[in-house]
Amino acid sequence: MSPNAVQRVLLVFAMETEAMPLVKRLGLQRDAADKILQPAPCVTFSGRACDMDVHVVWNGRCGTHGVDNVGTVPAALSTYIAAQAFKPHVIISAGTAGGFKSRGAAIGDVFVSDAVMHHDRRIPLPSFNQYGISYTKTLAVASMAATLGLKTGTVTSGNSLDYTDKDMEIMTQHSAAVKEMEAGAIAWVAQMFQVPLLCVKAITDIVDGGRPSHEEFLENLHAAAASLQSTLPKVLQFMAGKEPSGL
Repeated sequence: MSPNAVQRVLLVFAMETEAMPLVKRLGLQRDAADKILQPAPCVTFSGRACDMDVHVVWNGRCGTHGVDNVGTVPAALSTYIAAQAFKPHVIISAGTAGGFKSRGAAIGDVFVSDAVMHHDRRIPLPSFNQYGISYTKTLAVASMAATLGLKTGTVTSGNSLDYTDKDMEIMTQHSAAVKEMEAGAIAWVAQMFQVPLLCVKAITDIVDGGRPSHEEFLENLHAAAASLQSTLPKVLQFMAGKEPSGL
């Protein structure tokens, strides 16, 4: 797809901390409740930026535990509802994530995806094994990465902040650069709607760095979210065929 063809983009966020800085920066407004099929917990925001219609969906908050709805199930639901409502030309899975130092990641780096997969769907049956991993190429990003100075790599999803030895084996086998909890599910929905997917992920913790992921995540969440929010407007400008600059 030519960047100039992008007229509507949907950004999917798991956490309010990740989503709201961009919503405020772009001046997006919360959509009326009837945009979302009730009782789905996701929340959407819309507006005009970079000569495009920009839509954001945040997975919302768990009514029982009061935390952000992270993981593949809320991500799939939110993306499906928002894609049906807004009919985007491109879907962006945006957020924070773990990175692999063996693939060049450092805290605060921003990666754009060249592929997405799952690392915790182990189904050792013929054909089901490939279905479980669901390795899928995403939107071509070489030119974008070069222009914006971003790193690239495979984004892998699982429903745990930590990982098992088998998870690590699968991630290593597929040269994963970024580990997070939603993109694989978002890719599945994007394929249903035949919409290209791009992942933009800022690094909070180093998966193969020796420290517990949850400790680094809590320490670096806000700094990584700031890196993400300074990058996303430039990604949108690039998609619109504009010279990337601050907004």
